[in-house]
Amino acid sequence: MTLAAADTIAGLVKGLAVLESFDTERQRLNATLAAQRTGLSRAAARRHLLTLAHLGYLETDGHDYWLAPKVLRLAGRYLASARLPRTVQPVLDRLAARVRESFSVAVLDDEAVVVVARSVPAAAQEEGGDVLGGSLGEPASLRPRARLLAYGLHLGARLPAHATSTGRVLLAALPAAQLRAWLAARCAATGRLPRLTPYTVTEPAALKRVLREVRQQDYCLCSEEHELGVHAVAVPLRDLQGRTVAALNAVLSQQRLQAGAVQRELLPLLQEAALALRPLL
Repeated sequence: MTLAAADTIAGLVKGLAVLESFDTERQRLNATLAAQRTGLSRAAARRHLLTLAHLGYLETDGHDYWLAPKVLRLAGRYLASARLPRTVQPVLDRLAARVRESFSVAVLDDEAVVVVARSVPAAAQEEGGDVLGGSLGEPASLRPRARLLAYGLHLGARLPAHATSTGRVLLAALPAAQLRAWLAARCAATGRLPRLTPYTVTEPAALKRVLREVRQQDYCLCSEEHELGVHAVAVPLRDLQGRTVAALNAVLSQQRLQAGAVQRELLPLLQEAALALRPLL
């Protein structure tokens, strides 16, 4: 969306930029660091930090600032009111209960995908028998008890789009011009995409080839490119107009990957769920 300068509230833009400058790399900021991260002057950054602390969105010890729980009001209200998370959550819960893997739905936001819904199998299900009609060809006793989850994966988590299954599904759906612009912005500084593991695809041309394959097969399997030991398969979630609005994925272990769980059970289940969700998106 393009907004005219006359319709823009500059102070709100700057205040949100200060809030977004906090991340896992920098959980605490002072005025100098906030200024560096936002491009504001130190004096302006200090005023925004003080205001946000006064409003309860930041906490401070008088020198450093950090996010306060009140920030979660914004995320909580999105999850409570947005249609997509409410629509997909029951489906994720059923999938997690059925095959005892972790499932997520993510959307594209700039350089990252954002997890807007997820479901993890209950610990009690790991101990009990098969649920919802039994296992899909594999006794519960033979399934690994420890289910792998990507580090830090939670509602609202931001994961690098180029190195994740959901991200590649969403990038593959972009129009060609938009994808070129996305790659140009991500590679402007170094000419490459960030390397996260020894297996991460970092060359733009190589990623384009991967995305072509994703478009052709209409799903993506991504192995250890975001985090070692983590494998995930994703499919697009489309609305009735054929637009890709999100991506649905399952995370699985190396053992399950080698046992053929993707093609045998996970991919068919994901595709079935995507088809069932289509009229609702």
